[in-house]
Amino acid sequence: MRFPTKIAVIVRSDLADWQKLNVTAFLSSGIAHATGDIVGEPYEDGSGNRYLPMFREPVLCFTADGPGLAAVHERALRRGLATAVYTDELFASDNDADNRAAVRSVDAEKLTLAGLALYGPRNAVDRTTKGLKLHR
Repeated sequence: MRFPTKIAVIVRSDLADWQKLNVTAFLSSGIAHATGDIVGEPYEDGSGNRYLPMFREPVLCFTADGPGLAAVHERALRRGLATAVYTDELFASDNDADNRAAVRSVDAEKLTLAGLALYGPRNAVDRTTKGLKLHR
């Protein structure tokens, strides 16, 4: 099935593996709130155990260096895409209030981005992530 929308997560290439996974998880949790229909129905196994619902569409994971991530950020904001951000400062915090304050304290063009997640019309997300390499 081809969806009219797309989810993309972009992480900075110089992060440690644990940081890349952490950033991806946090950013995905933000995108889950982009719209009411982005998450599908709950799962259930053959034994009747219930599991939480997940995104209804694939998530493409990309990598970029710092300047590349900044360029994607600027394009995403310009196009009005639903965007989640994770900055370097969030690695040092252990609570949501401090995380929000850390992001709020820096102008958009000066954020030290560790990663971004984007959601929006397929063509707009494709144009915003053009030239990025899929994460391997």
